[in-house]
Amino acid sequence: MKQQKKFNSGLEHEIIAKSEMAQNSVHEFATVEELLRHDAGNTSAPANIAERLQKSSAGIPKPPRSLWQRLFGE
Repeated sequence: MKQQKKFNSGLEHEIIAKSEMAQNSVHEFATVEELLRHDAGNTSAPANIAERLQKSSAGIPKPPRSLWQRLFGE
């Protein structure tokens, strides 16, 4: 009976420790945009998809410089 109690208390400590770790990693986002930025920053694309994206976006011209950039040379 005593051994069973030790096992349960060890199991309880493990469960409590895991729940505390889960609570520390919880993020609350005020907007959907914040959630998407966080997700994009923490998620990397697979190598083959990133390579295909680089190839397909290589032909896209850069947008023209704004009037302020042309006037002040930025």
